Amino acid sequence: MTHEPHDHPSSVAAGDMIDVLVVGGGPAGTVAAIQAARAGARTVLVEKNGSLGGTTTSAGINFPGLFHAWGGQVIAGIGWDLVSDTVRLAGEQLPDFSRVDLPHWRLQIRVNVPLYTAVLSEAVHAAGVDLHLHTMLAELSWSGSHWDVTLCGKDGLEHVRASRVVDCSGDADAVGLAGLARHRNEARQPGTLAVLFGGYDVERLDYRLLDEAYDRAIADGSIRAADFGASGHVLEPFLRKHGENAIHLPGIDGSTSAGRTAAEIDARAALLRIYRFLKPLPGLEGLTVTYGAIEAGVRESMTIEGVRRLTGAEYLSGRVWDDAVCYSYYPIDIHRPDGDGIAKTYLERGRVATIPLSTMLPRENRNIIVAGRCISGDQEANSASRVQATAMATGQAAGAAAALAARLGVAIDEVPRSALRELLSSNGAIVPEVETRGAMDAPSRVPA
Repeated sequence: MTHEPHDHPSSVAAGDMIDVLVVGGGPAGTVAAIQAARAGARTVLVEKNGSLGGTTTSAGINFPGLFHAWGGQVIAGIGWDLVSDTVRLAGEQLPDFSRVDLPHWRLQIRVNVPLYTAVLSEAVHAAGVDLHLHTMLAELSWSGSHWDVTLCGKDGLEHVRASRVVDCSGDADAVGLAGLARHRNEARQPGTLAVLFGGYDVERLDYRLLDEAYDRAIADGSIRAADFGASGHVLEPFLRKHGENAIHLPGIDGSTSAGRTAAEIDARAALLRIYRFLKPLPGLEGLTVTYGAIEAGVRESMTIEGVRRLTGAEYLSGRVWDDAVCYSYYPIDIHRPDGDGIAKTYLERGRVATIPLSTMLPRENRNIIVAGRCISGDQEANSASRVQATAMATGQAAGAAAALAARLGVAIDEVPRSALRELLSSNGAIVPEVETRGAMDAPSRVPA
């Protein structure tokens, strides 16, 4: 399908009625906004940062995945197009997705962050989305027929109305501001500050000597095991991958500004502990920090109390839900709340999970929908469905469903599934086939 570029859309004016408001311009929100606008909805996208991309860009986790499972593609559509277009633009190569013998992380796709943010901006503009960067949602309330919305920008507060809302904040911020129920696990997964270290030769380091220094530093409290992502002798793997996505920040709360502030302070403190510990050690005298994300990444904060709550066992079963809107393929990947390592559980060979629309809808109001890591699921299911490719897939489904609901004047769960499937498929998405008999119990396999 060809999508012609639009002129710059005029900014929404006070009191305007918009069709779809998308909150958050990360992997889910950018895709949701593009999909809603392509469906003809007057769409506003608000993002707190100065660029789009969220976790991929601001948090430095620039390897979205997984789009393929067992050698076949299971997630496509708008998100896949944006990622693959960036790879081609950069003159780089996609992984060989037929290599099912490789660990899952080897099949994730590296994107050039500056190019990717530019590609996202271009795509949002081409779709006709009214983009508001440096803007946050301040208030949200349901009137009975539409949402009354207050946005907060550099020039103050702005009041608009929206037919339907898509919450892609990652923390269910819009759901919370609307007074709808959210769930917080008592023990949450740690966050991470993505950093890269350089200035040393990994093959010339004496790791036995470094481990002895590590043990002394742990004992005297000058470093913490979570700083390196786990306890034990972790310096060699940490240094061989130059840090990257390893630091664990236990106990952070990403759902409030106060919690995020504390997380950012903890993240920089961890970076300084690591740097001050490593720099004097033999072979690391030339240590430098070559990259640091502008914000700490959050794995887990709030999820909605959804119409349906997906469990880890249901995710691993590959159950084909009657309202499945996309596939998801990633292992259960729980970063232990104390910061000491990761617990993984893999899907059985050939099996792929599906995500039901009912996990994306708050129980108390079906005129708002969420996508990304705050969909309704227990900690196990959420640890798998939170990843970027799945967030893009749920974002596209949410944008399509919200646009259709606004057009038809119905609640989002009243949108005909055939119309939703047709819209998603026409925009390249892969929608699970739901059989009329036995669909709820049949395990999902790789699409042909």
